[in-house]
Amino acid sequence: MCGIVGYIGPKNAYPILLAGLKRLEYRGYDSAGIALLNGESRVYKCKGKVSDLENYVIGKDISGTVGIGHTRWATHGEPNDINAHPHVSMNGLFIIIHNGIIENYSRLKRKLEDRGYTFTSDTDTEVLVNLIEYIYMKGQVTAEIAVRLALTKVIGAYGILVTCKDEEDMIIAARKGSPLVVGVGDGEYFFASDATPIIEHTNRVVYLNDNDVAIVRRDEITFKTVMNVKITPIIQNLDLDIGEIEKGGFDHFMLKEIFEQSRAIEDTFRGRISHNPFNIHLGGLFHVMDKLINAKRIIIIGCGTSWHAGLVGEYLFEELARIPVEVEYASEFRYRNPVILPDDVVVAISQSGETADTLAAIKLAKEQGATVIGICNVVGSSIPRETHAGVYTHAGPEIGVASTKAFTAQVTVLSMIAMLLGHERKVISESEYQSLVSALIEIPSKIDIILKDISEIQKIADLYKNSNNCLYLGRGFLFPVALEGALKLKEISYIHAEGYPAAEMKHGPIALIDQNMPVFVLATKDKSYEKIVSNIQEVKARKGIVIAVVSEGDTVIKGLADHVMEVPLTDEALTPLLAVIPLQLLSYYIAVLRGCNVDQPRNLAKSVTVE
Repeated sequence: MCGIVGYIGPKNAYPILLAGLKRLEYRGYDSAGIALLNGESRVYKCKGKVSDLENYVIGKDISGTVGIGHTRWATHGEPNDINAHPHVSMNGLFIIIHNGIIENYSRLKRKLEDRGYTFTSDTDTEVLVNLIEYIYMKGQVTAEIAVRLALTKVIGAYGILVTCKDEEDMIIAARKGSPLVVGVGDGEYFFASDATPIIEHTNRVVYLNDNDVAIVRRDEITFKTVMNVKITPIIQNLDLDIGEIEKGGFDHFMLKEIFEQSRAIEDTFRGRISHNPFNIHLGGLFHVMDKLINAKRIIIIGCGTSWHAGLVGEYLFEELARIPVEVEYASEFRYRNPVILPDDVVVAISQSGETADTLAAIKLAKEQGATVIGICNVVGSSIPRETHAGVYTHAGPEIGVASTKAFTAQVTVLSMIAMLLGHERKVISESEYQSLVSALIEIPSKIDIILKDISEIQKIADLYKNSNNCLYLGRGFLFPVALEGALKLKEISYIHAEGYPAAEMKHGPIALIDQNMPVFVLATKDKSYEKIVSNIQEVKARKGIVIAVVSEGDTVIKGLADHVMEVPLTDEALTPLLAVIPLQLLSYYIAVLRGCNVDQPRNLAKSVTVE
């Protein structure tokens, strides 16, 4: 979850590293640091954000054409100056930055202490850099060999950049379980946890695979495995525009990304839907379609917002394709010895494609013989490489930590798969299929209608910005949206919020309702409409405050609720794509009014690449 950058070439490294850290700060912002090499090594690091580091280095020597930088999301050791990266080995021979967790660091640390090593930080990373130095000095080997030998002794995940005092015109990069990208420029090389810091310098990149090591000098780059097997790298061209990772005039990335959702959804189905008649084509699933059509069960795995998208997928697959579905938290699935059968299809959902728990769950499912399909936003990430087949979303880079457009793009992909399966399995008629695909094509323009006037949402945010607790209720397809709405509010405003099936309210949560409890009810026109009206009446009978998301033109709920937020009419199966938009905006404006850092909420990071 930490952000890693590096540079080696003819230019001054510091401005490249600083700009790269700012691009990657969404991955962690507990502390930041850089190391610069120019005949001598200089390490500057401090607790806080990249801006704190930028202020800290004012007046200091920032020369050097080789450098590495890091922005941290703390795992081992509290966020402070000492635990910040980079870490330097005890004798000053090696400097390292690290994303991941070394699980056996305690045992390695004890062995190193027995050999005279002392430690200044509480991190597992300092153990690794001292292990590298110990092997280097004791074995009288090259820095490359010392790094590779050290990595054979560690258990866990890592994405690392390492420099050596004796070979300072070299950076060694390695990964296992934590993403790392090498950018190939004209006589220069760049390193990063993802491509966002690299795109402004080069569009040619190599994505390291697990157990890959890159040995990069000014005039050459060598790829091999940890076990010293040479690799011929695949250099890919990035399809990414620098404007996609800028705020574009918006106050926050999250707001920009909320407003990008109509475009993201359209990009996700563009080229996958043919017209006259409508038909869905998902080339990434071509060779597993028979498995999908004949699946006895679909298991959907994900974490956080991706899990909520998976819950929508459960309703879609069961309603439209009549295939039994189970939705699992990847973090639980991987540890609970699940029953997985060879004719199961496992659908893994992840925005980043690097979520550690989801990757581990994928490997478990494959070992049990299941067919595994990935739904992912980041080209070249680990999940597309680990799965048998898959579909990319085309949401574009999502920088805001609280996911918005990734959710709607994931639901769009799940909707297309469910429609296609329903059609192929003859669960839905040709006319129903045509109607559903047509309705999906209209979703982007309907989102634009919602976004055209958000004044009512802003007023509601101002009224309830000081609430301590909120309840979110939904039925059917909109129950997962209630969960997602509550999660968004918790993530960025720090208000306690819970999502519940509306029918379950009277089985416990109704005890919480009083005149101070805002209750957000997803109440669009569908087959549960009369039931949700009854739920609203139950809340109002207990003096609760009701804020409802309703279909345009609704008069019944408008007469009951304290406030309503309207969304255009669409097919019931696609209502999550519209109903979630007001909840995202509401969370955003409440958080802004509370003075919260919307793009970098406390204790969170964008991509959870550690357990």
